[in-house]
Amino acid sequence: MLVLAVDTATPASTAAVAEVTEAGLHGIAERRTVDARAHGELLAPQIHATLTEAGIRPADLAAIVAGVGPGPFTGLRVGLATAASMGQALDIPTYGVCSLDGLGRAAGPGRVLVATDARRREVYHATYVDGVRADGPGVAKPADLIVTAERAVGEGALKYSEILGLPIDEHVLYPPGVALIALAAERVLGKADSEPLTPLYLRRPDAVEPAARKSVLP
Repeated sequence: MLVLAVDTATPASTAAVAEVTEAGLHGIAERRTVDARAHGELLAPQIHATLTEAGIRPADLAAIVAGVGPGPFTGLRVGLATAASMGQALDIPTYGVCSLDGLGRAAGPGRVLVATDARRREVYHATYVDGVRADGPGVAKPADLIVTAERAVGEGALKYSEILGLPIDEHVLYPPGVALIALAAERVLGKADSEPLTPLYLRRPDAVEPAARKSVLP
């Protein structure tokens, strides 16, 4: 079963294709471009290029997996809207995966802190033991984290490495699409019902509805 993954929960726009079988998972193609302000412009070309590299058509896909965050509102919704619309157009199921879980799985064995940039001098964070989430996700200032991990991954961890005081694996900075597919593989193989792709924001968006104007009449 051929599966497409997309993720825009970080400054990276990621697309990946993998084949999921009972025997395991085989990654076929993955592309990533890092630009925090251009998810809307970059994701569709990334998907097209990834499918072309894999030598498959959209109609060949059996499912779509999307990273649901946590992440900034604007970027995150690009990936989720794209995945949802493709799923509807192709009449295939969509599955959501916490984007931090993709990083945690890619980080490998041991106790690992995953941290991505949440802006406002904060990070989205979670701790993983042998690739399985042990706590989180949450959002906090790096200095306020109670660090119990042996090392850290994620672009947030790299940005605040001096504060965290942990060795940083710079090869694992953004959620790998193939790791997201691996986390959804059981649902894919079981042909589980399509899921609504609900974004994991952890905090309210910056834009709020303006308050009603006060009357100046006596």
